Amino acid sequence: MARKLTKKDSEIDIVEWLRRLPKAELHLHLEGTIKPETLVELSRRHDDTPLTLDEAGMLYKYENFLGFLMSFKAVTERLQEPADYELITYNMIRELASQGVVHAEVYISFGIIYYWKKTDVEPYVEAIERGRERGERDFGTTVLWIIDAVRHFGVEEGARVFRKAAELRERYPSIVGIGIGGDEARGPADQFRELYREAKASGLRLTAHAGESVGAESIWSAINIGAERIGHALAAQHDTELIEVLALKQIPLEINITSNVKTGCCKAFDEHPVKDYFESGLMITLNSDDPPMFGSDLLGEYVLAQQRYGFTMEQMRELAANAVEASFLDPTRKLELLRRVERYL
Repeated sequence: MARKLTKKDSEIDIVEWLRRLPKAELHLHLEGTIKPETLVELSRRHDDTPLTLDEAGMLYKYENFLGFLMSFKAVTERLQEPADYELITYNMIRELASQGVVHAEVYISFGIIYYWKKTDVEPYVEAIERGRERGERDFGTTVLWIIDAVRHFGVEEGARVFRKAAELRERYPSIVGIGIGGDEARGPADQFRELYREAKASGLRLTAHAGESVGAESIWSAINIGAERIGHALAAQHDTELIEVLALKQIPLEINITSNVKTGCCKAFDEHPVKDYFESGLMITLNSDDPPMFGSDLLGEYVLAQQRYGFTMEQMRELAANAVEASFLDPTRKLELLRRVERYL
C-alpha cells in the first residue's frame, strides 16, 4: 500500500505523486535496461538452448563492482543483431514512460560493439534510431544519445568511438554527447584529455563517470578534462575542497543511489551522501543507471529519496527541475519541461 502524506488536510499518495511528476533521466545505459523477460526473448533468438526466466534472472546476481561488470557482459552478449537493439530501445522508452519520465539521455556503448562484436556500428545505430522514433511516437518520452567509450579498452578505442560519434552526429541529431564508463582504475580520465578537447570542438557535449569505484582524484580529473556532468561522484564526499568546487560551479551530478549500494561502491543506503550533497548546495540529479541489474528504476529512486532520506515534496520537484536544467536539450524543449515541473501540484 502506498505511503500517505498529510498536507493541508489532504491525503497525498506519494508514490503516485512522484510517478506523475515530470522527470528526466540523465544516467541510463541502453544495454543495462534489458529486463530478464527481454533477455529470454533475446536468448530464444540466439542461443541453441534458450535461457529460462529463472536462468536469466541468475545472470543479474553479483557481489561487487567487478562482479557487476561481468554480469553486465553476460547479459549484453545476447545483443547480437541490430534488431535486438531496436527491441531494447523501444522497450526502454515504454518502461520510462510508465514511470512518468518525459525525457532521457541514454548511454550507448559503441565500445561494446567495436571491441566485443568487432563490427561497424552504423547498422546498430540505424536500428536504435528506429526504436527511438517508434517509442517517442507511441509513448511521448524523448530520448537523446550519449556515446560511451569503455575506458579500460584504452585511448585508441576511445578515439575510435568519439570520432564515430562526431561523424554520426551529422546524420543523427539525437546523438548529443560522449562519455567514458567502465573501470576507472584501469582507465584514468586524464588519458582522454585530448579526445575530450577534440569531441568538444566537433560540437559534442561532455560527460564522464567518475568517483564511483575509486577516489575523489577521478572526479578532479573528469572536471579538468572538461566534463560538463559527472556520473556518480560518490567519492566527492571525502574531499571538502571538491565539494566546494562542485557547489560553486554547479556542475551537475548524476547520482545513482541504488546502483552505488548494489555494486558495493557504497556500503549501505544509510551511508550514501545524496542528502548531504543536496544540503551542501550541489546540483544533484537522480538516476537509475542499469535498472534491472539493480532492482530499481527512476521512479524507485525518487521514492527512495523521499522516503529514506527525507526529501520534502518541494525538494523532489527541485530534483526534477535539476535534471531538466542539466540536460542537453535545446532551450525551447528545456523551458517547456521546466514549466511543466514548476506547474506540477
